[in-house]
Amino acid sequence: MKLAIKVDVDTYRGTREGVPCLCKILKSRKVPATFLFSLGPDNTGKSLCRIFQKGFLKKCLRSNVASNYGVSTLLYGTLLPAPKISAKCARQMRDCSELGFECGIHSWDHFKWQNHVASMRPTEIDAEFTRARAEFEKVFGYEAKCCGAPGWQTCPDALSVQDKAGLLYASDVRNGDPFFPKMGGEIFKTLQIPSTLPTLDELLGRITQDELAQNYFSNMQKREFSVMTIHAELEGMAYAEWFDSFLGLCKTNGVEFFSLSEYAKNLLKDSDAIPVKEIRMAPFSGRSGLLAVQEPAEN
Repeated sequence: MKLAIKVDVDTYRGTREGVPCLCKILKSRKVPATFLFSLGPDNTGKSLCRIFQKGFLKKCLRSNVASNYGVSTLLYGTLLPAPKISAKCARQMRDCSELGFECGIHSWDHFKWQNHVASMRPTEIDAEFTRARAEFEKVFGYEAKCCGAPGWQTCPDALSVQDKAGLLYASDVRNGDPFFPKMGGEIFKTLQIPSTLPTLDELLGRITQDELAQNYFSNMQKREFSVMTIHAELEGMAYAEWFDSFLGLCKTNGVEFFSLSEYAKNLLKDSDAIPVKEIRMAPFSGRSGLLAVQEPAEN
């Protein structure tokens, strides 16, 4: 079993507190990971507008969002001003990179992308991603070579922007093997490496905490390469002790950890062998709304 860890960093608090904690855990366990950062305003409070979306409230209650994210975070962008994450947490971001972890882009405005990318004009999508790229380079001193969309939300115009950016790979999709994406009748050239395992917030409240590790191991046994998306706000905070123990169990059970960037580079050595697959937006277990998933390979 081989496992890659991808860390989605959604919020100001997650960047300030969760990222340093995860870096410490991962470094002590000698586990590589890819951190994807939200760089602009933390507008998490605006997400409460999704309260009437089917499944959203249920998911929030199951995963104890109020306790795990904190009251202040749930008010940012509404009753409290939205802090600019990169301005307040540049040190934590750079420390992550300097410790040897791969860093990339999650978003400029996480709320805006997750909730509105499908309805945004092409120029808006381009401006949003360009702003994130510029801010990333300002913070880290080098260009981002990977990204992963908030909430696994994408569209043809977003995929086109990735191609223009010359990324090594993106991770915007759930389930399956790496592929070149097709959407809206167009084939795109940026390699997609999907998340293959359920996320912690999709499992919380559905199984007990003691059953989490076995659930992950059972899923990993189904494929040679698995990608686990974790969140700085969960595994880096309230569930940090559980995550540390899980990594220890992985080592004990012979799980081999791999780097997403090295995985992408090896795959691209024989790009003709990488299939083209259609992306569609579909319901997904444990999530509200529609997520990007891949269709079977084309002949």
